[in-house]
Amino acid sequence: MQEHSISPREMLATLWRNHGLIAILIRREVVGRYRGSVMGIVWSFLHPVLMLLVYTFVFSVVFNARWAGGSDSKMEFALLLFAGLLVFNVFAECVTRAPGLVLSNANYVKKIVFPLEVLGWVTMGAALFHAFVCLLVWLAFYVAFIGAPRPTLLLAPLVLTPTVLLALGISWAVASLGVYLRDTGQVVGVATTALLFLSPIFYPVAALPDGFRELIHLNPLASAIEHTRDVLFWGRLPRFGDFVASLGVSAMVAWCGFAWFQKTRKGFADVI
Repeated sequence: MQEHSISPREMLATLWRNHGLIAILIRREVVGRYRGSVMGIVWSFLHPVLMLLVYTFVFSVVFNARWAGGSDSKMEFALLLFAGLLVFNVFAECVTRAPGLVLSNANYVKKIVFPLEVLGWVTMGAALFHAFVCLLVWLAFYVAFIGAPRPTLLLAPLVLTPTVLLALGISWAVASLGVYLRDTGQVVGVATTALLFLSPIFYPVAALPDGFRELIHLNPLASAIEHTRDVLFWGRLPRFGDFVASLGVSAMVAWCGFAWFQKTRKGFADVI
C-alpha cells in the first residue's frame, strides 16, 4: 500500500509539483461550468453585476438599510456588502463542493499515479478565478460611483490568504468524510447557510451589541471579511495582530485537513 506524506511541506510541494496539471483542471472546471450556455464565460462577469444590482435594490431601497459609520449612499452599502460576500463566496464555493469532490472524480481514485490531493487546489483555483472576476466588477462600480481606488487595494490578495488556507483545509477534510458518510453534503449545506448570516457580511461588527462583538470573532471568516473591507473600501491597513492570528489558525487548519485526507485516502477505492 502506497504511503502518502502528511507533512506541511508536502501540502505545498504537491501544488508546485503538479502545477501544470492543476492549471489544466482549473481551466476545464471554469470552462465546463458554462459549457452549452449561449453567452458562455461571459456569465462569470454578468452574474456578479446582476447580484450587485439586486443587493443594492433589496437592502438599500426595500429595507432602506444604511451602513454604520458610512454615508446614506445606496451604492456604498452595496459595495461594502459585496466585499464581504467576495470573501464568503471563496470559502463557500470550495466547502459546499467538497463532499462530492472525490465521488464525482471516482475514475481518478483507482489510478495510483493520479494525485487526488490536487482536487482541493483545483476547486480553490476555480473559486479564486470567480473571486477575481467579482473584484473587477466591484472595482468598476467603485470607480464609477465613488472615485479612484484606495492604494490598499493591492493588499487584497494578502488579506484573502487566511480564507484560502481555511477553505482548503476544511475542503480536504470534508472531501474525505464525504466518501465514507454520504450525509456530509447535507450537513455542510446547512452549516454554510448558517455561517452566511453569522458572518459580518450584511452588517459591520460595530453594529453588534457589546456582548456579541467578541463572540463573532470566533467565526474564522469574520476577521478576513473585516480586513477585506478595510483594504478595499476604507483604505485602512489590516490589524496586524488579528491578521497574524487568523493566518496561523488557518494554516494549522489547512495542514490538519490535508493530513486527514492523506491518511484516509487509502480506503477510498474500497468504498467507492
